[in-house]
This record gives sequence, C-alpha cells and structure tokens, in this order.
Amino acid sequence: MRAVDIIRKKRDGGKLTKNELSFFIDGYLRNEVPDYQMSSFLMAVYFSGMNDEETVALTEVMLSSGVVLDLKDIKSIKIGKHSTGGVGDKVSIILAPVVAAAGIKVPKISGRGLGHTGGTIDKLASIPGLRTNIPLSKFRENLETIGFSIMEQTEEMAPADKELYALRDATATIESISLVASSIMSKKLSEGTDGLVLDVKTGSGAFMKNLEDARKLAQLMVKIGNSEGVRTVALITDMNEPLGKAVGNSLEIKECILGLRGRCEPDLMEIVLTLSAWMLYLADRISEDMETQMLNGHLLKRYKDEVVGYINNGNALKKFIEFVDAQHGNPEAVFNLSLLPSAKHIKPVKAPRDGFITRLDAWAVGQASVLLGAGRETMVDDIDHAAGIILNRKSGDHVTEGDAIAVLHTNDDSRIKEAEEIFLSGVEIGDRAPAPRKLIREIVF
Repeated sequence: MRAVDIIRKKRDGGKLTKNELSFFIDGYLRNEVPDYQMSSFLMAVYFSGMNDEETVALTEVMLSSGVVLDLKDIKSIKIGKHSTGGVGDKVSIILAPVVAAAGIKVPKISGRGLGHTGGTIDKLASIPGLRTNIPLSKFRENLETIGFSIMEQTEEMAPADKELYALRDATATIESISLVASSIMSKKLSEGTDGLVLDVKTGSGAFMKNLEDARKLAQLMVKIGNSEGVRTVALITDMNEPLGKAVGNSLEIKECILGLRGRCEPDLMEIVLTLSAWMLYLADRISEDMETQMLNGHLLKRYKDEVVGYINNGNALKKFIEFVDAQHGNPEAVFNLSLLPSAKHIKPVKAPRDGFITRLDAWAVGQASVLLGAGRETMVDDIDHAAGIILNRKSGDHVTEGDAIAVLHTNDDSRIKEAEEIFLSGVEIGDRAPAPRKLIREIVF
C-alpha cells in the first residue's frame, strides 16, 4: 500500500476502505506521509467527496489516533454539546452551568477562534487567571464535583484532527462536509459522553452558508454519533446575524454573566433554552431502548421552564462561579465585571439614515471584530481580549440618523476606520421592519 495510490484512488472518485484511511492517517502522524501528500489527499476529498461509510471510517481512524475519555466511573448521565461556530456564539458558557444545575454532567472540550468565528477557549481566557489547559485528571475532578468542565484539546485527544485542522485551513479545504463532520465528531466522541446535542449554524456568519449544506452536515454527524453508540441530535440554527449583543471575548463573557443573572438577550436565550431542553430530554431517555423522538411542544416547554428555573434560583450562576474558581480564575470577576479586560478606544458606529434595520450581517460584524483585534487570522496570532463590538440595535429595530447602532472596542485604533467600514457594509436600513428571524431552522435526529 502506498500513499500516492490512495491519493490517486480518491482523486478519481474511488471509495477508500478503513484500512487505507488508517494507513494514510497513521503514516502522516508518524511523519511517513509528508505534508504535500496529505495536502493532495485533502484536496482530493474536497473535490471528490466521501460517502457516509467513508466518513464514519475516517472519524473512527481519527478517534483511535488518541485517547478516548473513560468516564464510566462517573455514574451520572453525561451529555455533550457542540456548535459549528458563529459570531457572538457564547451559548456553551451559559448552557454548561445551566445543564449541570439539572444534575447532568457536561464534559466540554473546546477550541480557539479562527477567522470571523469566536472560540470558547479565547472567551474564557479573558477571565483573569482562568486556565483551560488543565490535566485530564483535573478535568474529570471538576466534571464530577461541579457538573461541568471546559478544557482545550490536548495532544492526546484526537491528535490526527489537530494536525489535519491546521493543514485544512492552509489548503482551503475547511468547508468539505466530510472533513468537517469527521473533525468535529472525532473530538466529540473522545469526550466519553452518553448523548450529544449539536448546534449546526447556517447563514452568512457560519461555515455552512446555506440550509442544504447545513442539513447534510447535521445528518452526517447524527449518523456518525448514533453509529458509535452516542445518542445524537442536531439543531440547525440561524447565523445570518450575531447572537446576543456582544461580539468579542471579554464583552461576551460579560454578556454570559448577565445572562446567568437572568438578563439574557432574547435570541441568545432562545438558543440556550432549546439546546438545554434537548440535553435534558436526551438525559431522560439514555437508558431507554428507543429511538429519539421529536420533542413535542408541551414537553419542550416543560424542559425550557426547568432551565429558566435554574437561572432564576441562582443555581446556574453558582455552578459557573465554582467552575471559574476550580480552574484557577478569579471568581470576583463574576461579581465585579470591571475586573475583566476593557478597551482603551471606543467608537460608536452611527446610523446613516432613518428607518428599520433590515439586515445586520454576521460575517461583516465578525470581520470587523477581527480587525479590532478580537479574532485571529492564523492560529498563531495573538488576540486582544478587550476588543470587540457591542450591538445597540439589531434587525427589526428602528433607528434615527446619527443613532449609535454599535460601539467598537479596541486597544489599537489603527484599523478602527476600516473596521467601521466593514461593519457598515453589512448593515441595511429600510422603511419597513423585516419579518422576525426564525432561529431554530430544523431538527435532525
């Protein structure tokens, strides 16, 4: 078996076996397959695609390249959650303590942001002292005692994915549905959960720009999860506009803390409640020998009401404070938001005319936040935890010419004018209010 023959086979549209995929991936990790051959392989997959069987096999190979957490001695039900990424997507930081307050364990291995999409690890890093590069033993301890823990991917967990992700970014093959699915699911399956709820974003600020591609990705990941014995459901959610009103690491942490205090923006709360409800639903049915069924409206409301209860009684906020303290962060920052990083330069973005905001493009907002320093263009770039954007108005809101639609935050004002121009390129103002956004587009199970 030779690497070049595998590349040729996939280039010509052939179906690869698990043995061939294992030979190629394992060889790459041992430095026997060079970067240029792996790059050719990724491009062949990008153009020729993979069928479901190949993608499941690739996921299994990537999963077996590292450690799979054995959490069987933690008797409580363990439900994972993953988002494909978007702008202002801080859902996990609110959701994890909420679901933990319900008695469900939530192990979360998260990543850093790249490009216009933010990363949970970067957001948490804006809390003074908080560490996400913790040993697996500490991760397990926090999971058992607090109910959730969030850490960054280690060298031991799905190392094949970590190596391939950087190369996919450099070779413009990020958007391949098979490669996205195997990348996400190899990481999520390594968490050792009983069930998994996926948030597959679609729209201008998502990797999957259209609903059809988002549906294909959701269906594929659900199939992979279920085939590996992890009951999986996916929600396809809108990402044409940022979630909440904060975009940027420290700004989003402040919004999360306010959300856990019961002051959550309506769109953000709707996503948190719906995903949390599905996690509670899966947890109740893990032991049942039955297919996952669609949550009916009455049952969905019951679970949502339960989640709201954990926020209103302060139990979710208490879990978050325990998490911050256990992972070496300063819990005082939860009570005193001025302890979080703040920017030296603040500039309002003014409405160019009277009317209703009909479009607030997530991609443009995300790109503007990167220019301000909130994101990175390559994985080695530094980020400014204080940088970002606060959205004073969103689609459907009425504005008068000169009103501050948003406020830009940065410590480096050299690109603030360019960031403002990009932001405004994504804003449209009309004479009539647009139809309300449909946040939950579809559910795949």
